[in-house]
Amino acid sequence: MTPSPGGGAPAGEEAYRRAGVDLGAGHRAVELIKDISARVTRPEVVSGVGGFAGLFDLGDGRLLVAATDGVGTKLEVARLAGRLQTVGIDLVAMCANDVACAGGEPLFFLDYLATGVVVPEEVASIVAGVAEGCRLAGCALLGGETAEHPGVLTAGRFDLAGFCVGAVRREQLLGPHRVRAGDGLLGLPSTGLHANGFSLVRRFLLDGGRSLDDVVPALGRTLGEELLQPTAIYVPVVLALRDAGLARSCAHITGGGWAENLPRALPDGLGARVDTGTWTPPPIFPFLAEAAGVAPRDLFDVLNMGIGMVVIVPADGVNAAVDTCREAGYQAQVVGEVDGEHGVRFVHS
Repeated sequence: MTPSPGGGAPAGEEAYRRAGVDLGAGHRAVELIKDISARVTRPEVVSGVGGFAGLFDLGDGRLLVAATDGVGTKLEVARLAGRLQTVGIDLVAMCANDVACAGGEPLFFLDYLATGVVVPEEVASIVAGVAEGCRLAGCALLGGETAEHPGVLTAGRFDLAGFCVGAVRREQLLGPHRVRAGDGLLGLPSTGLHANGFSLVRRFLLDGGRSLDDVVPALGRTLGEELLQPTAIYVPVVLALRDAGLARSCAHITGGGWAENLPRALPDGLGARVDTGTWTPPPIFPFLAEAAGVAPRDLFDVLNMGIGMVVIVPADGVNAAVDTCREAGYQAQVVGEVDGEHGVRFVHS
């Protein structure tokens, strides 16, 4: 990553800070939470805070896989656009994709909606999106909670969170323990920003005078249509790769971008070489980079840059893995490889 002129945070993180988000503070909070959660455990806990999903051993070779998340300030864009139907898909995607990273098959989902004033039609529209996300992820919408917070949230404003629980057989568990030097990095394309980067969007696009109704030639549609494109759900393709014995570990590229998420799929002692010349990021990424005053390459430490999921596959199974993805309806691209050097390094061929 390119450092900021002052030698501090990378340029992408600095742009985020100017938009009001302190990624460093978030990292410190996670470290503190790890210490707290470690004191409240059970013998069945296999992994907790820090991975893409938590693992709980049910015995008899079965593990529960659980993940929780929200949609962030993309909700504000949906509110401003008056289009509430898709953020529920984002919510399920953010959680179910994390469950899939461990090789887990999502079983059920629960959502939590907090709103200033309950408008039944709006609630139904949001939950319809959650239901569609569950259909795409292959899990049940088991229940949820709608809370009215008058005096705390103003009319029209809302927050949305949820969690997903899945299951995996221990012998099919994916993770860093399976990764070997020489393994390939298979990139699955994103549908755009997904549910990350919206503090940048609001600061450098919407606060800069752009309207969600503006037709942006570089995007080929209105800004609102681009920004509210739902997050891709990768569950079917990851499970297909798992069942074919072609997936070893996965990284869901969400908040923190490549620099934070890809290392979570790698074991200690191994790194990754990513060739950013093997794919072309969708137009929203250079468009946002220009508005934020940074080079597109500087956003790899905060955004997905056109690849929403990286699946680590055996070196001798790369071609078979690409074929499996195609059969599942996903166009995968080999974007690099695992090696013995430290960290994640970016090159451009």
